[in-house]
Amino acid sequence: MYRKTVFILILNLILVIIGFAQKDSMNSPFNNRPDERDLSDEIHLLTSRFKHHHITKDSTEKTKEYHLSYVPAAGYTLQTGFAGIFSANFAFVNDSLPTDKLSNVSSSITYSQYNQTIIPLQADIWTKNNKYNIVSDNRYIQYPSDIYGLGGKTDPNKGITIDFTGIKLHETVLKEINKNIYAGLGIYYDQFINIKAIDSLSNRTNNRFNKELGSSENATGVAFKFLYDSRLNQINASNGWYINTVLRSNYKFLGSNSNWQSLLIDARKYFHFPHSSRNVLSFWNLDWLTLSGKPPYLLLPSTGWDDQYNTGRGYIQGRFRGNNMYYFESEYRFALSHNGLFGGVVFANAERFSTEISTQFNSFAPGYGLGLRLKLNKFSGTNLCIDYGFGKDGSRGFFVNLGEVF
Repeated sequence: MYRKTVFILILNLILVIIGFAQKDSMNSPFNNRPDERDLSDEIHLLTSRFKHHHITKDSTEKTKEYHLSYVPAAGYTLQTGFAGIFSANFAFVNDSLPTDKLSNVSSSITYSQYNQTIIPLQADIWTKNNKYNIVSDNRYIQYPSDIYGLGGKTDPNKGITIDFTGIKLHETVLKEINKNIYAGLGIYYDQFINIKAIDSLSNRTNNRFNKELGSSENATGVAFKFLYDSRLNQINASNGWYINTVLRSNYKFLGSNSNWQSLLIDARKYFHFPHSSRNVLSFWNLDWLTLSGKPPYLLLPSTGWDDQYNTGRGYIQGRFRGNNMYYFESEYRFALSHNGLFGGVVFANAERFSTEISTQFNSFAPGYGLGLRLKLNKFSGTNLCIDYGFGKDGSRGFFVNLGEVF
């Protein structure tokens, strides 16, 4: 286990070094192409009721720009069934320098066919001259969902439907230590209450359920975070590197049910392909490892339970779960219309998990698919993403996102 962890750290250190040597174009985080169009432009042709918010000061002064995207929608995904959603994203820069990174605040309210309520409030704020990065990830979920046991060989027909209420409060502050390099500390708090099985269970299964989950789970810890981020636009990156390493240590004296430690390494790379085009080829590697102790069952590495709920397109959320997770995905993004209103993607991913008693990765789960992109805001690059993914054992379904998946 630890030799594999060291190997992962060395691999990602190499990625960091390559990233430092990479010369990415430093354009404004806001798109200023005069021929670009978004959904509000099209609606303005029909009605003046939908207004695009764009506020700028006089050009003789330092400029600040603010861009708001919002969309009410109805949709369907594997995890939620039919759902009503209202999503909003607020993007801005804190100065007029061309190297300023794009800050954004996003939130949404979702209510689904399966009586799920999901309310996230997330912020990724860059201060003037990118000196500090303030990251906030807060969520409330009332969440009937399925679990399938541990490891990569679980039976998709033997899931158990559970219900719980979850609260997530993750707050981190990072300081720049060199160009695009940040380090900082955070406080992570997760609580799950009113955990119960909705399905009727045999005595044996019920005893195991109570042993693994119980009626509540709590985890409070300190997170050390190291970040290399050369992207200007975090909503829709077209070039640059993102390498995020989080070491989380949880302690009973802070309120956790047990002492445990985890390591998350999230590495992403974006570049134009072909080089002269606006098409983007992107890669995503996520290593999510348990270093010591026993995390709460609902905080173990799992499909679709990353911070953005986006891993494993092609599978229902929670389909695979284990002590350790390796994940890799690649996506190719391309324009379908000259004005940028419509775009498309093709993607492929693969994930592996270890069981509760073995550190060997015992199954390989591939996924693949394609999707459409609708430009909601041409300045911030915010897209409405609608994907259809396929996995093994006949798994398939729609996946919807506000902003790119990674």
